[in-house]
Amino acid sequence: MPQPGKRASGEDKGLANALKNRSVHVVHLTHNDLDAVGADAIHRMKFGNEGVFTIWCSVGKFGALFSLVASSPGKGDLLSISDLGYQKDSEAIAGKARANGWNVEWRDHHRWREEEIVKMEKVVGLLRIDTTACACGIVARDLAPENPVATDVARVVCDYDLWKHADQRSAVLGQVLQRKKNRDHVRDCLVTGRFTDTLIEQEYGEIKAEMDSMMVQSLKNSTITGSKYRVAFAPLYGYPSETAHFIRDQKKTDIEVIISKDGKFSIRSVPPISHMIAREFGGGGHPHASGGSFNFSFLERFTWWLFKKSRHFSEFMKIAETF
Repeated sequence: MPQPGKRASGEDKGLANALKNRSVHVVHLTHNDLDAVGADAIHRMKFGNEGVFTIWCSVGKFGALFSLVASSPGKGDLLSISDLGYQKDSEAIAGKARANGWNVEWRDHHRWREEEIVKMEKVVGLLRIDTTACACGIVARDLAPENPVATDVARVVCDYDLWKHADQRSAVLGQVLQRKKNRDHVRDCLVTGRFTDTLIEQEYGEIKAEMDSMMVQSLKNSTITGSKYRVAFAPLYGYPSETAHFIRDQKKTDIEVIISKDGKFSIRSVPPISHMIAREFGGGGHPHASGGSFNFSFLERFTWWLFKKSRHFSEFMKIAETF
C-alpha cells in the first residue's frame, strides 16, 4: 500500500478495485522474469487459465503490492506468492492478509535466514523454501507433480534461472522476456507446453541484434579492478545477465557489477557471495546472481553517465573482499 503521507496512485487504486471485484479465487503475486512466468503458467495449468489473477511484481515494489493485496478482502481465497524473497516486515503483512481472510502460500528459492523462516511459518498456510531449485520448479512439484507439461516447463525455466545454459530454448525465452510486453504471450504458450512460435522467434531476432551491440558498449566502458577477486564494473545499456556473462567470457572476471543510470545494479559472481554483498546495499538474491543499489545522488548520476566511474567502487570492493 502507499507509504504514510503519500496518496495512492491511479494504478494502485485500479489494482485495489480489481482485487475487490475479482471473481477468481486464486491471486498469484510473483516476480517478472522467466521463472515467474513459468510459475504463473503452472498455476494456470492447476487452476485454469481464467482462474488466476496474476500480479507481476519487481523486487522493489513487492512490499507495497503485498500490502495492497493483504488489505483487500480475502474471502477465503488463495494468495500464492512465488519467486519473491523475504523483506522487512513481510510476516506482519502476511499476518494482516490472514486476518483479512486470505490463505497465504509462499514458494521461493532465494536464501532466507532461519529466523525469517520461523516468523513466516507462524502466519502462512504453507512456506516452501528450496535454494536448489528455481521457483517454477518448486511450484511444479507442489501444484502439478503428475503433469508432464509442467515438469518440462520447469526443467526449461530452471535451466535459465539457475544458470545451467544447457537448453537453447531457455536462453531464447529469457531474452524475449526482457521486454515485459511479452510476458503474457510467453506464459500462455507455456501453459500449452509450447516454447516457441513466430512471435517469439521474431522478438528474439530483434533482441539478439540489439543485445550484442549493447554488450560491446558495456564492455568498452567497463572498469576492471580487485586483488582477491577480479571485479568488473560496467554501465547497463540493457540485458544485465547476458552482459555479465559476456564480460566474464572476455575478461575472465570473478564478479560483474552491471550498473544502471540511477545506481541500481545487478551482481553476477563465480564465488557464491552475490547475495551477501547485495544485502549490504539494500538488496538481495541468490549466491551467484543478486541486485542492490548505490543510491546515486543527482551529481553521482551525472558523473556516472559522463565518466563511467563512481566512488562506490572502492566501497563495494571493501565489502566483497571480506567474504
